[in-house]
Amino acid sequence: MTNAALPPTLANPLDAWRRFRNRLVSSPKFQSFAQKTPGARTLARKDGEKLFDLIAGFTYTQTLYALTETGLIGAMKDGAQPLDALAFAADLPTDRAEVLLKGGEALGLVERWRGGYGLTRLGAAFAGAPGLTDLVLHHRELYLDLADPKDVLAGEGETRLAAYWPYVFGADAAQDNATAQTYSELMTRSQAMVAEDTLAALSLFDVRHLMDVGGGVGTFLIAAGQRWPDLRLTLFDLPAVAEAAQGRFAAAGLAGRAAVRLGSFREALPDTGADAISLIRVLYDHEDDTVRALLTRAYEALPPGGRLIVSEPMGGGDAPHRYGDVYFALYCLAMRTGRVRSVDQISAMMEDAGFTRIRAPRTRRAFVTSVVTGLKV
Repeated sequence: MTNAALPPTLANPLDAWRRFRNRLVSSPKFQSFAQKTPGARTLARKDGEKLFDLIAGFTYTQTLYALTETGLIGAMKDGAQPLDALAFAADLPTDRAEVLLKGGEALGLVERWRGGYGLTRLGAAFAGAPGLTDLVLHHRELYLDLADPKDVLAGEGETRLAAYWPYVFGADAAQDNATAQTYSELMTRSQAMVAEDTLAALSLFDVRHLMDVGGGVGTFLIAAGQRWPDLRLTLFDLPAVAEAAQGRFAAAGLAGRAAVRLGSFREALPDTGADAISLIRVLYDHEDDTVRALLTRAYEALPPGGRLIVSEPMGGGDAPHRYGDVYFALYCLAMRTGRVRSVDQISAMMEDAGFTRIRAPRTRRAFVTSVVTGLKV
């Protein structure tokens, strides 16, 4: 691939304008001129601030990580604390703790209260959101993998995330119970918001029996069962992951209407009589061939009129957005499998599997999850 310009016959007026604009704006002389000219100076300053945020963004996330890892976020959760007390809690010299707290203040997470430092509204929201603290601490693995992003993009070398999520490579890769417990705990804590937003976006009033495929330790099914008291529940996942689900169902008061089936969806889905199947944060972990085979198995397992529910982070398609096309896209690359797909891409794959009446109900927080549903007719 080269950077050669398109032949004039392939250019259009808009492309010509863009080339002219980019040559002009990238000129050092124009940059100097813009800083001295009132109208252009405003645009140049805004562009400069955006560029600096991109350049310095990794330090912002590391500041959040440090506030979390040192326990300072938790220490300020119930109110302001003196600087000396916070430094002692974080096991940092007072002057270094102050640097970190001022960084949090600059990011809008921390504010000075009379007598010390406390959380802002944004900081309190972070401290209270289910799973966010665990997710930020988990980012240590991602930071290490992205030390050389070109390797991740090229698919070269081993990554820590590929070892952290072995289940995506099949049943044999997920037999280590200690590893399975580690990622199951993270999934459990981070799945609560996904379950909440998914169930807010759709109704299960006409569903008798829901089977959650790849459902881990049952977080989504517990939320669904508590919202719909007559709903029968079946969880299907690998033994190393799903065996802990039965105890959680019992603790939630759902043992009488919840069952666990063990196996790999790469081979077959069990015949449970379910009239709805959910795939919650499953497809983006896997390559297209695996996803297409799974969607076909889901279609075959459902009765006429059965419903498929897909919920996971999705890309923006022709309108890329940061959470899907930057964060989750790079995360999938670091896992060495799967990819973020847009609503249209998932809808097309569902249609290829036989599903009709495909819908994408709006979710409360697209950065948490998006939903696509389809029917077997």
